[in-house]
Amino acid sequence: MDDPVEVALRRKKDSSMRVAIAQVKAEAQDALAADACVSAGNTGALMAVARYVLKTLDGIDRPAIATVMPNRLGGYTTVLDLGANVDCTPEHLLQFALMGSALVSAVGGRDEPTVGLLNVGEEVIKGSETIKRAGELLREAHAAGRLRFHGNVEGNDIFKGTTDIVVCDGFVGNVLLKTAEGLASMMGEFIREEFSRGFGSRMAALLALPVLRRFKARVDHRRYNGAALLGLRGLVFKSHGSADAYAFEQALGRAYDAARNRLLQGVQARIAAASMPTSAAVPAAVPAS
Repeated sequence: MDDPVEVALRRKKDSSMRVAIAQVKAEAQDALAADACVSAGNTGALMAVARYVLKTLDGIDRPAIATVMPNRLGGYTTVLDLGANVDCTPEHLLQFALMGSALVSAVGGRDEPTVGLLNVGEEVIKGSETIKRAGELLREAHAAGRLRFHGNVEGNDIFKGTTDIVVCDGFVGNVLLKTAEGLASMMGEFIREEFSRGFGSRMAALLALPVLRRFKARVDHRRYNGAALLGLRGLVFKSHGSADAYAFEQALGRAYDAARNRLLQGVQARIAAASMPTSAAVPAAVPAS
């Protein structure tokens, strides 16, 4: 886990990570061919090796890391990028939105998932120049029927379930992810602490225990383990490095669902449609929710 990315990429060609990713690249008739790879290894090394071995899809400049976060509607919101790209151009954010739409369509069963652009406010005039320009590109893509853009969203909209997908750069996304995981862990610690206090606190905690347990289960980050590395010529999923058996099972399940629902082909189709002239794309814009 402490190896520099260069070491993992150039010197450890027989590492389990490299071998697993190579199996994804193998031809279908090869006995070692795999439909997807799941790794709990170093994220930077995984991205670097996967990008080197599998290469990126045509029309994709940079792969992105996407995962899901629970929302109060009882479902989840897909967020990307979560750390692969600290500095993003407006074009990168558009590509993330297209790939996220393909992911939710394939695995989430939503034909036209809604996309929100993470910003400091809902108004079009807010945000950096990069965010403003990304908003313009997303509105153009919406008008051409290539995706369903809701507009700017704020951080709390992720947990409200305002949109199916939220797009941001990797710096913001990674901070967001670690904060959410920290809050979920703090909830578990809070429940344990309350039961260790005096008799009155224990009785109050006992009465609230069913509600607390349901809430804890709902926000348990282990349930949402398994982030997709989108934009590669193969399916690669990143598990949390400290995942237990239950959490790793969730990552395996997400990779399985992605392969079964042909996520890779869905991403390719979205990117190909986005590169077409407007007249060749879906003619009618999808109304925003």
